[in-house]
Amino acid sequence: MAIDLTAWAYKMPSWTWNTLIILFSFIVGIIIRSILVPIVRQQGKYGTSYSMIRSIIRHLSKIAAIFIPLLIFNALLPVTRFNAKTFLYVEKATEILITLAFAVVVMRLIRIFEDYLYHRFDINKENNLRERKIRTQIVFIRKLLITLIVIITVAIVLLSFENMRKIGAGLLTGVGVGGIIIGFAAQKSLGNLLAGLQIAFTQPIRMDDVLIVEGEWGKVEEINLTYVVVNIWDKRRLVLPINYFIEKPFQNWTRNTAEILGTVFLQVDFTIPVDKLRQKLTELLESNVLWDGKVNVLQVTDFKEKTMEIRCLMSCRNSGQAFDLRCYVRENMIAYINENFPMALSQTRVTFSSGDIKA
Repeated sequence: MAIDLTAWAYKMPSWTWNTLIILFSFIVGIIIRSILVPIVRQQGKYGTSYSMIRSIIRHLSKIAAIFIPLLIFNALLPVTRFNAKTFLYVEKATEILITLAFAVVVMRLIRIFEDYLYHRFDINKENNLRERKIRTQIVFIRKLLITLIVIITVAIVLLSFENMRKIGAGLLTGVGVGGIIIGFAAQKSLGNLLAGLQIAFTQPIRMDDVLIVEGEWGKVEEINLTYVVVNIWDKRRLVLPINYFIEKPFQNWTRNTAEILGTVFLQVDFTIPVDKLRQKLTELLESNVLWDGKVNVLQVTDFKEKTMEIRCLMSCRNSGQAFDLRCYVRENMIAYINENFPMALSQTRVTFSSGDIKA
């Protein structure tokens, strides 16, 4: 039976035989995908907690449906019936596609490892300074590795062509002048890249840090190889070159800890009883879960011509909670003063002498 099957295959037209081999190779990919997709859906039913298997399936299922058929087709290439010239073209194309697919597989493996590290160092907690440090390094290293993989892959593909090797040899003869020209042209880009390396490891900023930069309050959303994206409080994005954070001053509210002090300033009349305000501030803070229970201070910090300045100082776990707590204290302190000491709100006094009053 095997001899008859071989004879039948041999009698088949070459184009039909080649088509069957190609279809067989890619049907394998379709079968694998049809098996993996239900597994992904089944895994999703068991909650959103981290799973290494689910991460592998999510990142590798699509590329596996291409990479595995390419490997099978490459293994079956010797039994195809292409003519000599066509066989060389097909072999070269298959080699390039396998190289590209393998590069994508390596990138996907990096993402799988990144998922594991994200799970290991969860950023979604109050005191997440260590996690933000590590995540900043993870993001930068991942992008740097992917960039290197792309460059190496392109180099491998180009060097697989004989003509490209000749071009490369020709470029090497002019590397002196060319290197100087490229150095000047890429000076700023290389400076940004080196600044990115410095930021990744010295970490003046980290992922999710709260910054005041260019007069705007926001959180670090992305740290790329050459630029940083700051998510401003009103959902705008401020994009800055990465060397900005090496060369220019900025405020980092979460440099050492997420904890922060919030302040509320009140301009009131000199006659207001400060002790009553101090008691009210304590009452407001103790009744609000945003206060972390550490700092509760009310002081007269300045005198002006017509008012005195009172500063309410309170501590919070992070800057977002500090903003909300400041608004809460400001609103309730004004309401308390307006209800109990309405004449103590800032006002202008005018004094008339008896001689100025006419009947």
